[in-house]
Amino acid sequence: MNRGRVVAGFDGSPAAGQAVRWAAAEASVRGVPLVVCHAWNWPYPSRPRDETAVEIVRELGAMVLEEGVRLAREAARHLDVVPLLRRGAAPGVLLEAGAGAELTVIGARGSGGFDALPVGATATQVPAHADGPVVVVPAHARQGKGGGCARIVVGVDGSPAGEAALRFALEEARLHRVVVTVVCAWWDPAVLPGPERLPFTDPEALKEQAKERFAGTVAPCLADYPDVSVERRFVMERAQRVLVDNAREASLLVVGDRGIGSSPRTLLGAVVRAVLHEAPAPVAVVPEDGRP
Repeated sequence: MNRGRVVAGFDGSPAAGQAVRWAAAEASVRGVPLVVCHAWNWPYPSRPRDETAVEIVRELGAMVLEEGVRLAREAARHLDVVPLLRRGAAPGVLLEAGAGAELTVIGARGSGGFDALPVGATATQVPAHADGPVVVVPAHARQGKGGGCARIVVGVDGSPAGEAALRFALEEARLHRVVVTVVCAWWDPAVLPGPERLPFTDPEALKEQAKERFAGTVAPCLADYPDVSVERRFVMERAQRVLVDNAREASLLVVGDRGIGSSPRTLLGAVVRAVLHEAPAPVAVVPEDGRP
């Protein structure tokens, strides 16, 4: 399938509807087709003897897909929308459909689960295994022109995935002509007040060294995007709290799939999992460049 495309998963849930609308706006700005994908499967362990029952389930899936295509065309009337109906589990189908795509967009939770569930299995499995950026859209996400990107917030920590996230955020900002807020959350027990502070340390010196590392980390990327307006924030707080708080004023939060210090076997870092559960805005999860 052509690489110049955005892929959106749709299962009829409210979050999936928001994801399709977001993806339609994004594909329109990028000038590429939108593939609306629905995964259907026989929901029981044993196959029915009568294949008519399987065909009924497939036809129900086709009806769900038709609704997703309608939502996409309503969101961007001149967009080339391609329906894709595949049999199989949703994560596997979306990973296959999104292989090599510019972007895969999914809802934070599907039609299964329970009402209080913030993030479903597909919304964690797809970003963990995808070969490209995945945007996870909550059901209550704000919608706006050009994918809703009024301000982009990106978290950086010096990791390869963090650098990939920063470059993705800068590309998005250039595309949508918006400001990027680059956030570095720094936390060190050596600067804690009171008796917990580590002995023989200079808290201010440690803080200044961390600030310098932050500036040095982002400088090469920012130099490649002189036309993008950038705001830098260095915050002494745990990363997941800082990113969630900053996402309240953004319409897209961008993070790398795994942070500094993560094991090579880690598919999705702890901070990413936390922000997927808590962020009020769509979250773009960007894999490390060259990740196997």
